[in-house]
Amino acid sequence: MLVQMKFDLNKSIELLEKTPFILESFFENLSNDWLKSNEGEKTWSPYDILGHLIFGEKTDWIIRAKIILSPSKRKLFEPFDRFAQFNEDQNTMVSELINEFKALRKNNLKELESLNIKPEDLKRKGEHPELGEVTLEQLLSTWVVHDLGHIAQISRVMAKQYKSNVGPWEAYLGILKK
Repeated sequence: MLVQMKFDLNKSIELLEKTPFILESFFENLSNDWLKSNEGEKTWSPYDILGHLIFGEKTDWIIRAKIILSPSKRKLFEPFDRFAQFNEDQNTMVSELINEFKALRKNNLKELESLNIKPEDLKRKGEHPELGEVTLEQLLSTWVVHDLGHIAQISRVMAKQYKSNVGPWEAYLGILKK
């Protein structure tokens, strides 16, 4: 039986604070063979995923939370470009990207804390351009799960670089089956 945690803003921040440091530790001193390899055509490398996370810090989570919390009647979110990272310089050093991500995330979490979100605020709603009505709790929960999903994706992409090398152990390595 799956036991799920009740949404808790402080527990969410706990995890969101760690993501840049997890990626920094993971990517430190890795060659471009690990960072720039993907799973095939139209898939993302760890480098691409980091760019995507940076773009989200700039244009998604906090901006949308502020829209939901604003007194405005119009609560429509701007569409999010999930592929915007491909419009950026693809030769930026990963260490620079990690530092940018760390700074953006730190600022966004300070901004989130400054919003003084109360339990009743979590039920306030905004309008997603594709999904329709969403609550602040759903947005903030998605931010956490989005980070975890991309951490898992990075691990999967990297694991698949050795898929043909593991031989019969592939049967025991679920990460290679996804």
